[in-house]
Amino acid sequence: MRKLLIATKNEGKAKEMKQLIGSYFDDVVTLNDFDGSVNIIEDGRTFEENALKKARVIYTLYRQPTLADDSGLEVDALDGKPGVMSARYAGENATDEDRIKKLLDELKDVPDDKRGAQFVCVLVFIDKQGRIYQTKGICRGKIAFEPRGENGFGYDPVFVPDGFDRTFAELDSQIKNQISHRAKAFENLKKILGEIYNEDTCD
Repeated sequence: MRKLLIATKNEGKAKEMKQLIGSYFDDVVTLNDFDGSVNIIEDGRTFEENALKKARVIYTLYRQPTLADDSGLEVDALDGKPGVMSARYAGENATDEDRIKKLLDELKDVPDDKRGAQFVCVLVFIDKQGRIYQTKGICRGKIAFEPRGENGFGYDPVFVPDGFDRTFAELDSQIKNQISHRAKAFENLKKILGEIYNEDTCD
């Protein structure tokens, strides 16, 4: 049986990741399925550093194929912020609404043509033998002037991807899972998984 542990407690993220990768595994679990509290300090300067740290820590603890990601929003007018601080942008215990409010407040005087942004996702997969694989996906777009939509999570209600006039939170999940930063990173990962499992090294 092919098992996968997704190194996250974020159920919104986990649901999306399961939709994107579940067909490759018979059993997909998250940190919420395990006893105990794992607290990983994401102190890396890049998405790559944070994703790698999470994957290594969780793999070392549970010794099973592990998938970790680090993702976030980079806003042009804010010199790439919030970036790796996306989840902690408004403080450690802030809600999605708190983070969105802070972002919109900082962009309140920025015109529509200067509100360019991108979502970035870095995935790190460690197979049963401990081999490390990394992929990356980017989705360009812009920041809306107010939140719109009920789907998704995080900054989705204010991110309008290029080629659309609706935010991620207004788009059907099927569409989002074709164009998002996470979808692009997973497309690259699927190619790697196909090679791994064809070799029968991770069963």
